[in-house]
Amino acid sequence: MNHRAVIFDMDGVICHTNPYHAEAFKQFFDKRSIPYTEQEFIDHMYGKHNSYIMKYFLKKELSDEEVKELEDEKELLFRTIYANHIDPIPGFLSFLSSLKDAGYKTGVATSAPYLNLELILDKLAFAPQMESVLSSEDVEKHKPNPEVYLKSAKNLQVLPTGCVVFEDSFSGVTAAVNAGMKVVGVLSSHTKEELPPCDYYIRNYHDIDLETLDRLFR
Repeated sequence: MNHRAVIFDMDGVICHTNPYHAEAFKQFFDKRSIPYTEQEFIDHMYGKHNSYIMKYFLKKELSDEEVKELEDEKELLFRTIYANHIDPIPGFLSFLSSLKDAGYKTGVATSAPYLNLELILDKLAFAPQMESVLSSEDVEKHKPNPEVYLKSAKNLQVLPTGCVVFEDSFSGVTAAVNAGMKVVGVLSSHTKEELPPCDYYIRNYHDIDLETLDRLFR
């Protein structure tokens, strides 16, 4: 049995969805005449959970029911915009296949709603290669809390120290570090300087191979 696992975030790690999330939020905020800046998106949208995003940009406290209603509207808008643009980050599918051939356990751990994950899983058809699939509905505390990664490790029956996480956001990297895992920073939306220190960095999956990955476990 391989006691090593690789866990992927989704947005910005499996697919470069952030520009489409940004467009969905722009339409959502414009409809309500809510101001925003590109810098605010970088600081307060990418990698953040919807409950935080809504409260930050709407500048008020919201009940769980209000957050859910607003989230459902925005995420439906995102799925409508993104449905015809689904494309993995270059090299992802072949890298995933190489992991499975080498006996690695693999999982997805995203702060996004399951319907978003399902859209991508159905289009790219890699769900059978994942032994653990977790979305926002599966945890009580969201990134940077490590819950989703610790739960993934439990699902995969691998110790946190036997996991490498691929992440692209400040909160996601922090969550993985807080879980006691090694982290590969995916530079799809942020620079190295904008992320907490990672064990390795890639622009896409052509920048990493099994030999490099193996070294991260030593």
